[in-house]
Amino acid sequence: MILVNNYILAILCCVYCCICWGSWANTQKMVAAKKWSFELFYWDLTIGLFLTATLAALTLGSLGHDGRTFFEDMAVMDWSSIRYALLGGIVWNFGNIFLTAAIAVAGMSIGFPIGGGLAWIGGIIFNYLLITLSGQAYPGNPFLLWTGIVIIVIAILMCGKIYGNMSAGKSSTPKKGILSAVVAGLAIMFFYGLVVKSIAPLYVAGGTGTLSPYTGVFFFAAGILISTPIFNTFAMKHPIQGGKVTMKDYFGGDARTHLTGLLGGLIWMSGMAISFMGAGAANPAIAYALSNASPVVAMIWGIFVWKEFKGASRGTVGLIAAMFLLFIAGLVCVTLSN
Repeated sequence: MILVNNYILAILCCVYCCICWGSWANTQKMVAAKKWSFELFYWDLTIGLFLTATLAALTLGSLGHDGRTFFEDMAVMDWSSIRYALLGGIVWNFGNIFLTAAIAVAGMSIGFPIGGGLAWIGGIIFNYLLITLSGQAYPGNPFLLWTGIVIIVIAILMCGKIYGNMSAGKSSTPKKGILSAVVAGLAIMFFYGLVVKSIAPLYVAGGTGTLSPYTGVFFFAAGILISTPIFNTFAMKHPIQGGKVTMKDYFGGDARTHLTGLLGGLIWMSGMAISFMGAGAANPAIAYALSNASPVVAMIWGIFVWKEFKGASRGTVGLIAAMFLLFIAGLVCVTLSN
């Protein structure tokens, strides 16, 4: 397989992942303009995620000279490790359903900073504990890491305040969007660490399993694939907004709409695969921290492309600017902590 062992290249892998994880929701916004509900979009997203993980395993995971190939890994499967990767996919999928709902209700500029922000700080802490509890010393500056986390927490709280200001005077309540984002963040924060645990320590610090990175990502995607019929069917029957939708509605969609959903899956999962390509050179806490800085990218899309804060008061615009700068400051502190 092909792995990145240079620290600078590993950081670039994480930056690419960050851009992907902050950009995939643009495809949801695109189909929403066609009155295509997020539940219908999610079926195509899931298929795109799995196909991309499979493609990565068959190419990046099967070429090169680093460790076992994907097929060699499959021949000596360790079910204990596979369970961790599958569980990571199921946990992520549960949270991402809520994140997708939050984006549908509140927009990228709110759903991502709250849901993605909580997942960001929770995942950093979880992966930090994976390293320290495995008996290894954290390879960086803990003070800068925790300073960055505190700054990000302040930015998340500010985001909630902004959403409250934007929703004031409207007939709809902001509670659905905020609660969906919070649930998403609390679930998603654990997925990366679970996938890390499925991987052999030879490839990533904190790993306790036997899988190679691309095999771990493949079974992570399989966990998403097998759990989507459960989670998304429930979401279709209990919509967070609008009326119920059925599979008949899904099959009534046009090819371009379905392809847009597949593209969303391709964007997100390509980031995941590339992130794990360099996770060994950049420890999991840093790899997750940089990769999951996606709220910053999502805010750029939401504010400047989708104009989600158009018409906001001058005071709210000031809060938005402060929130954005705090997220950037938190990201810088976390990056420098390594």
